[in-house]
Amino acid sequence: MSVPSTLMTRARAAARPQVTGSVSGAMGLTMTVDGLSAAVGDLVEINPGERALLAEVVAVGRERLTCMPLGTLSGIHAGAPVRATGMPLQVPVGEALLGRVLDGLGRPVDGGPPLGSRVSYVDLASETPHVLSRTRVDRPLTFGVRALDTLVPCGKGQRLGIFAGSGVGKSSLLAQITRGTDADVRVIGLIGERGREVREFLEENLGPEGMARTVVVVATSDEPPLVRLKAAFVATRIAEAFRDQGRDVLLLMDSITRTAMAQREVGLSAGEPPATRGYPPSVFAMMPQLLEKAGTGVTGSITGLYTVLVEGDDHNEPIADTARSILDGHIVLTRKLATVGHFPSIDVLESVSRVASAVVPPQQMADAREVRRLMGALRDVKELIEIGAYQTGTDALVDRARQLAPAIESFLQQPMGESTPPAESWAWLQRIVRGA
Repeated sequence: MSVPSTLMTRARAAARPQVTGSVSGAMGLTMTVDGLSAAVGDLVEINPGERALLAEVVAVGRERLTCMPLGTLSGIHAGAPVRATGMPLQVPVGEALLGRVLDGLGRPVDGGPPLGSRVSYVDLASETPHVLSRTRVDRPLTFGVRALDTLVPCGKGQRLGIFAGSGVGKSSLLAQITRGTDADVRVIGLIGERGREVREFLEENLGPEGMARTVVVVATSDEPPLVRLKAAFVATRIAEAFRDQGRDVLLLMDSITRTAMAQREVGLSAGEPPATRGYPPSVFAMMPQLLEKAGTGVTGSITGLYTVLVEGDDHNEPIADTARSILDGHIVLTRKLATVGHFPSIDVLESVSRVASAVVPPQQMADAREVRRLMGALRDVKELIEIGAYQTGTDALVDRARQLAPAIESFLQQPMGESTPPAESWAWLQRIVRGA
């Protein structure tokens, strides 16, 4: 009987002779260690047995390691002992994680029972499924949000970006999707969030019902940048483990922008030159590595929803532009709708799903296109209508759009705690389009 590779790795690490090095310097987010041998990606332990601090090896030299701590450097001095663990960061996976809240390194922080033997541990690094082994995205995944399920439909294994400025309802929309989706498992990564918002999100937005089939990974804005960066990969790795069991997983990450900012801090501290708007090249290498891990596999799927915080509502800034080029569609939230109390504040005409035709029957797609056509016609003459320059009868499509505008508006707005079954959403849309 073969022994699992993770157990073998731990056994080898425990049997390896203990060699101790020492801290030779620390500056910014990095420190150097002399007298120790380790591989890039391995963890080392500073002050073992005391106030132990873990650090990851990010660069190696002939006689010196460059490490980045997974915590604060406060109290670390030159000459502090350092021990090599002989293994990279390990992440817990398994059914016991459902309903739990973990920190950025995969450790429980909700006061619940220890994970113990109820979970297994795997390396954080994982292989992205080969492009030819992935199944096609051809099954719909419902969110319970009328505007999304009909006008921006999502498929199991698709990756969508939620693009918005600050304070326009991204977190509220994620919570509504979490409660209304038909995915088997939900994994939520809260990266760089304000500490006050985390508890509100868990208790008010999610609640016990939303947490039942959910794993939450949290790394608040005051955490070291490497911990915030790892948190995104920890959440993804947990989702991958559920997918490999054949489950349909919904991975929600808020936000990919703050993950990129964490990588920027890490890259600049490691000596990378700033490139586009201060982002070093490693940021644009990291994003596809993270986002491509979602999607379909040989069995199961990970549907990824990633919020993108657009600075100053600029949807063409580097992170938003890069994310849009990698993802399979985008949902745009606008401040204009949010300020008038329109929730969810989705700009349907600016939102696109690239797999809509593969997951929605032709007749329903025709109804959705007709609603988009009506909304587009009304938008084109909005200014003329506001100043009284448009005359009824000038354009039959615009006249019909004006007549149906209240019904469409009512359809697109949805209270925060309400979830609409997809069949009901499509029937409602059909009544609007066909006047039934």
